[in-house]
Amino acid sequence: MLQVRNVDLHYGAAHALRSVSLACQPGQVTCLMGRNGVGKTSLLRAIMGLHPISGGAIEWDGKPLGSSPPYERARKGIAMVPQGREIFPLMTVGENLQTGFAGLPASERSVPDDVFELFPILSQMMNRRGGDLSGGQQQQLAIGRAMVRRPKLLLLDEPTEGIQPSIIIQIGNAIDYLRKRGDMAILLVEQYFEFARDLADTFAVMERGEIVMSGTRAEMDEDKIRANMTV
Repeated sequence: MLQVRNVDLHYGAAHALRSVSLACQPGQVTCLMGRNGVGKTSLLRAIMGLHPISGGAIEWDGKPLGSSPPYERARKGIAMVPQGREIFPLMTVGENLQTGFAGLPASERSVPDDVFELFPILSQMMNRRGGDLSGGQQQQLAIGRAMVRRPKLLLLDEPTEGIQPSIIIQIGNAIDYLRKRGDMAILLVEQYFEFARDLADTFAVMERGEIVMSGTRAEMDEDKIRANMTV
């Protein structure tokens, strides 16, 4: 279980996160929504250890992560698919997937079968360079690379951004599959409301670095959420 407790984060004098609290449970998708620039990516970066927090605490499996670096958090079972995908463009699809082996024991240094079951195009393009893939294919590769690590917590930063509808459906099916396995907590940052609504078990909406609404899927007020996501 992930527990974010009253977290503050600063970029210099700018106060990016203000007393943010959030929880993610295995077997559930928590959707974090809001306009651009409200702090969603900053929260993911804080959880992954890519930016230090200024106050509060982040706990994983009941233990505080403190100031531990990203590679230690990865070893604890946390993986992140960043906005913009950040695959290695000059490396092949196979080599990109193998970068997920870093820090894994030798017995786990293989690509899980479900990566290719969820994203069959990757098995057909193992020798293609990552930079030659379409945006949607690169997003599938980025998610597959994260899955190679067998994470217990998966952070997804706007996986539908700039992606064609057919691949959005595949990504949604993949997230639903991972949720139903029951061994992974998923924190999904998303601006595509319908996609988030259909996947969410719980949700939170951010505004100016704060959580302004949260609850279960059944408690979602669609009109209020949309109002907080519209520019």
